[in-house]
Amino acid sequence: MVTEGWAGQALAGAKPAVFWSDRDDAPPRAPALAKNIIADLTIIGGGFTGLWAAIQALEEQPGLTVAVVEGERCGFGASSRNGGFCDSSLTHGLENGISHWPDDTETLVRLGRENLDGIEAAIKRYRIEADFRRAAEIGVATEPWHLEGMPDTVELHRSVGDDVDPLDADQMQARVHSPTYLGGLIRRNEALVDPARLAWGLKAAAESLGAVVYEGSPATSLTHDASGLNIVTPGGTVQSERVVMATNAYPGPVRRPRRYVIPVYDHVLMTEPLSTEQLEALGWEDREGLGDLSNQFHYYRLSEDDRILWGGYDATYHFNNGLEPGHDQSDLTHGMLAEHFFQTFPQLEGLRFTHRWGGPIGTTTKFTVTWGTLHQGRLVWVAGYTGHGVGASRFGARVALDLVFGHKTERTGLEMVRKKPFPFPPEPIRSAGVAMTRAAIQRADRRQGKRGLWLGLLDRFGVGFDS
Repeated sequence: MVTEGWAGQALAGAKPAVFWSDRDDAPPRAPALAKNIIADLTIIGGGFTGLWAAIQALEEQPGLTVAVVEGERCGFGASSRNGGFCDSSLTHGLENGISHWPDDTETLVRLGRENLDGIEAAIKRYRIEADFRRAAEIGVATEPWHLEGMPDTVELHRSVGDDVDPLDADQMQARVHSPTYLGGLIRRNEALVDPARLAWGLKAAAESLGAVVYEGSPATSLTHDASGLNIVTPGGTVQSERVVMATNAYPGPVRRPRRYVIPVYDHVLMTEPLSTEQLEALGWEDREGLGDLSNQFHYYRLSEDDRILWGGYDATYHFNNGLEPGHDQSDLTHGMLAEHFFQTFPQLEGLRFTHRWGGPIGTTTKFTVTWGTLHQGRLVWVAGYTGHGVGASRFGARVALDLVFGHKTERTGLEMVRKKPFPFPPEPIRSAGVAMTRAAIQRADRRQGKRGLWLGLLDRFGVGFDS
C-alpha cells in the first residue's frame, strides 16, 4: 500500500522500532544462564507477568530462591509495545466481565481496583520512574450509533461504583478538539504509564529482592523427574520445585496454552513532539487516554514529552499462530493508521511520525487472561490478556502464585480462574474462523453496530475474537 497526502509524508521517515524502548538509558542486558542451577521457583518469561510474579513471591517469602529466564530482554514483547493504558478492569471491560461471570462481578471489580492501587503502591515503594499517573479514560463517540447505548452503559458502570459521566458533543470538544467527535463516556481513576520503563523498573525491583534474572536464555524444553522440573536453556538448566510460565503470546516449552491463546498483531505509531501551538489546537489539557467506541477501535494518548501515540484498529492473525519479526511492520496497517490519524486531527497537518512498530497480543475467546496447571500443579501457565495486560498482569501473576503454591484463596475460587475459555479450533479452521469474525466485525461497524448472524452466534456461546 502506498500512503499518499499528509499521511504518506508523515509516515515516510518513521523508524521501524518501538518508541518506548528505543532510548539510550535502557538498562544493561542481564547475563545469560551459563551453568546448571537450582531454584525454588523458576519463572519463564520476563514480561510484566513474570516480573510481578517474582516480586510478589519474594515479598511474601523472602527466603525463596527465584530465577527468571527470558529469551530476549525483559519487557521485549507486549509489555513494552503497548500504549501504556493501565486499566483497573481484570475482564477486558465491565460489560465483558458481566457477560461471562455475572455472579463474580462485584468481587472482580473490587479486586481490579485493589490491583491498580497495588501497582501504584509498588511503583512508589520501589521508586520506579515510569511516568505513572492517574488519568481518566474517555470512550469517544464518532458515530451516531455509539451514543445510543450510552445511557445504559453509564447506569451499568455507576451500579458498581465507577466514577463515570456521559459527555455530549460540546463537552467532548471542550476536552479534545476533533471534527469526528460526537460525544463520549469518561471513566475516571484509571492510569497511564511508560511501559518499557515500568518493565525495567520491575526487573530492578525483583533483583533488589533477590531474584536472579537471566536474559538471552530461552526455555527450549522442560522435563520432569523425581527431583523436580528441569527448564532447559541453551546455556544451562534450572532444576526447580515450581515453575510459572508467563510467555503470553509467545510459545513456551509446554504446548497446552496454544489451545486457548492465539497471537494477534497490533500496530502503533508515535508522532514527533507537538509544539505549543499544536497542543493548543487540540485542547487535551487533562491528558486523558482516549479510544473510540467502534468494534475496530483506535487507542491514543499523549506521552510525557508531548507526542501522540496512535494505535489499534486492525488486529491481524497469521496462519498457525504465526510469529515472525517481519509481522511487526505492516505498510497496509501503518498506512491506514496514519490516514485515520489525520482524519481525526486534521489541524495537525505537517506533523510527522518518528516510530512505527507492532507486536503480538495474546488473546482468548473470552478476551481475558486464563491459567492452567501441569505436572501435578508444580507448573502453572498464565496468558491471554487481550490488550489489558499492563494492569491485569499483576493480578494474573498473583493468581499463578496462588495456584503453584497450592493456596486456596478468594482469587482461585473465581469462575474465570476455575474454568478455561472455549479453546480455539485447530488449523485450518482456526484461520478461517478468525477471518470470518474479522469480516463480521467490520460489517457491524458499517451497519451501525448491528452484530449480524455470525457475531450473534458467537455471543450466544460466549466466545469471540478481539485485541
